Amino acid sequence: MSGSTDATIVQFLTYLAKERDVSPHTLAAYGRDLEGLRAFLTEHLGVASVDWATVDRLQMRAWLASLARRGLAKRTSARMLSAARSFYRFLHRADLVEVNPARAVGSPKLDRHLPGHLDRAQIETVLTAAATRAQEGRFTDVRDRAILELFYSAGLRLSELRGIDRRDLDLLGGLVKVRGKGRKERIVPVGGPAQQALREYERAREQLIATVGATADRAALFLSQRGRRMSPKTLHNAVVARLGEVDEGAGLSAHALRHTFATHLLDGGADLRAVQELLGHASVSTTQIYTHTSVDRLKQVHRKAHPRA
Repeated sequence: MSGSTDATIVQFLTYLAKERDVSPHTLAAYGRDLEGLRAFLTEHLGVASVDWATVDRLQMRAWLASLARRGLAKRTSARMLSAARSFYRFLHRADLVEVNPARAVGSPKLDRHLPGHLDRAQIETVLTAAATRAQEGRFTDVRDRAILELFYSAGLRLSELRGIDRRDLDLLGGLVKVRGKGRKERIVPVGGPAQQALREYERAREQLIATVGATADRAALFLSQRGRRMSPKTLHNAVVARLGEVDEGAGLSAHALRHTFATHLLDGGADLRAVQELLGHASVSTTQIYTHTSVDRLKQVHRKAHPRA
């Protein structure tokens, strides 16, 4: 926030942090996007500072065109436009502007890519290999097995899994409380194999905390070998390393386990609305991309099995 040179942007970011409880990651993204818009407008208009009340839709379109010329992905441009719209909604509510020029500009049409995921045989291979390694008792192996099982069992985002505290986990009830986008909380079931892996990890976690001592983070569920909450990079790398063992060339990310969770639920006949709730999607349209994945699989089965396909 302090890096911004525009007082109005700082005011908006302060509002997001204090009133909307936006995550630091999202806050930083808003700041970068709006500073990019401000930098473009000062150069485009030849001014030292931007009068946000005088910006019109033509200037907003020019900004989007400049993003396209820079070769930015449509999804990135759409995110930046969304930040501008939110900023102008704030200015309008504060009576600092009369209109929202970002609303008059169409968002770039996004390509709908089917998310990468593992089939049932692949996920079984990953989890079985993780369980075999964990039997040797090394802390990282026991921990990584629990991470993989919980990722797949609950369909979490990486940030959600990283943010879980020990008190959020109810192994007796088979539930975990997570904080999703916008800090919205939801309760997600945890399956039997994941519960077992988490119980084994808890024993390893307690031993680590006893070894590390007072500097250990007793609140965080998943810890590094130094006893601190795992960083996003460490967590992501741990998962990707295990996924690479089953399909090294696929370039799967940690998010693939969330996609796998959703795809397998829908393949198994789960209701779309229920999957939406489990994933923490604000709109069912976001969840519907997984139905395309399931339909594609059905088509493949049909082509292989039907004599007149």
